[in-house]
Amino acid sequence: RYSALTIRGVEVKESPDWLKDKLTVIGLRPINNVVDITNFVLHETGHPMHAFDAAYIPSGIVSVRTLPDKTPFVTLDGQQFELSDQDLMICNETEGLCIAGVFGGLRSGVTEATKDVFLESAYFHPTWVRKTARRHGLSTDSSFRFERGADPNNTIFVLKRAALLIKELAGGTIEGDIRDAYPSVIEKPKVALSYQKTCSLIGKEIPKETIKSILNSLEIEIEEETGDALTLRIPTYRVDVLRDVDVVEDILRIYGYNNIEIGTSLKGNLSFETPTDRANALQALISEQLTANGFHEVMNNSLTKRAYYENNALYPLQECVALINPLSNDLSVMRRTLLYGGLENIAYNRNRKNNDLRLYEFGNCYRFDTGKRNGDKLTLAEYEEETHLGLWICGKRTRKNWEAVEEDGSAYELKAYVENSLKRLGLSHQRLVFEPFHSDIFSSGIRISTHARNIGQFGIVTRKLRKDFDIDSEVYYAELNWNAILKETANHEVQFTEIPRYPAVSRDLALLVDKDVTFAQIESIARKSEKKLLKEISLFDVYEGKNLPADKKSYAVNFVLQDNEKTLNDKQIDAVMKKIQLNLEKEVGAALR
Repeated sequence: RYSALTIRGVEVKESPDWLKDKLTVIGLRPINNVVDITNFVLHETGHPMHAFDAAYIPSGIVSVRTLPDKTPFVTLDGQQFELSDQDLMICNETEGLCIAGVFGGLRSGVTEATKDVFLESAYFHPTWVRKTARRHGLSTDSSFRFERGADPNNTIFVLKRAALLIKELAGGTIEGDIRDAYPSVIEKPKVALSYQKTCSLIGKEIPKETIKSILNSLEIEIEEETGDALTLRIPTYRVDVLRDVDVVEDILRIYGYNNIEIGTSLKGNLSFETPTDRANALQALISEQLTANGFHEVMNNSLTKRAYYENNALYPLQECVALINPLSNDLSVMRRTLLYGGLENIAYNRNRKNNDLRLYEFGNCYRFDTGKRNGDKLTLAEYEEETHLGLWICGKRTRKNWEAVEEDGSAYELKAYVENSLKRLGLSHQRLVFEPFHSDIFSSGIRISTHARNIGQFGIVTRKLRKDFDIDSEVYYAELNWNAILKETANHEVQFTEIPRYPAVSRDLALLVDKDVTFAQIESIARKSEKKLLKEISLFDVYEGKNLPADKKSYAVNFVLQDNEKTLNDKQIDAVMKKIQLNLEKEVGAALR
């Protein structure tokens, strides 16, 4: 619906104090008396309207139509847009004057030079307005109201109200009658309401006269009453009332929730069992474990800064899911990693003298897979969403007191928490592979994987990245792919095993190896050599330097052997250790010192 009139000979000037004050207290900046009146009437009636300089409508004819794709248009705030051929426009005979229901144009705006005003009060379909506003990233008082539904039968009243105020504050003469284009009249919606259903939903017998009184007070017209049923006509401004249950909700709201008594008895079967969601159960398990170890859970926004991913080799910007209409530059892309949110948390806390932090977060990360893109058409298959677990350690591990020395956090501490969490889920140390990981975010990093898939990485955050967040202490970070962990542990149940009845035996070996041989290699070879009796392997000393060849180093390794069924004798122990020693010598050239 489109209603309009023309007012000739107006004087555009500063608004009177009472009008400026009313607009100022609701956060609006006064502009001039005509524009201020349209804003005042919008907030007074809830119906948007717009004023044009009639000089830009020389023929007195306006049309509501679309313009060709990529037509340039400058809005009242000076921004230039390229219009879509799906944007509804208010036009004169040659050009667009206003984006319908969203924003006015700069050329046709009312200024102090305006003498004649063309005043519009219209109704536009919410879908058209919403799509146009989202397409151009615009959000105005007008679009906000049209998107949620305005009253199509209120345009004349609003127009008259604004016209009389303009005549009072700006002078001028109203020319002719109101012109009103209303091709398809929108009738009041009809709703059938049953007394019996109303009382059933409310849970109390409410007198019919009380119900009818409430309906009348809500301006809901009772068109017909037959026995237990009412036929109602809903005001067109009540766009939220479409069904009988909506009417019942309004009746209950006016009647008063406090007037509904709580029943003295409750009948029903409350004995039921909800299937346990494995992912949620395991997440709760690890959350409890980390919390018990002194960690605090954080929850960060999935929307983050675009700048974090610019010139980022590990998380390139082209793989980020970008928002078409971001709320701000700080919330313009979906996060690829939990890292940056945690660094923001650390910086925030350290700025408030909370320096010693142990944080964790379960959160979703998002990725646009450029390899799956097929032409310009986008499909859901190109977008990935995974749950990750992030761990951050910063500051002191223990504080100095009378019985303990102060101790800093370390990558080894973080590794222990990671291993314990994975072990609790059924991923034992033997199934994990640790290998060096080089990236822009870690000065020293380790990738964790199984033989089937990568499940995460951890390490020391680079000095450059810490400097970007103004963090002057080391930060240790781990990020685990929760989806991959769930798949890896799907068929592995954590089971209780009886505490061994028979004693364990400890043996040490001092091994001379090449400098490039890692302890992980030694551990892997030893475990393959003896799978049943070998329970633990630990490295307790590394030596390089004096009395050793330049290309060699010494590992002092402890082996723990145990049989769950009997006590081991020296012969069995020596046989196992000999086997391990021979395999180490064969595969990595390890020699006994």
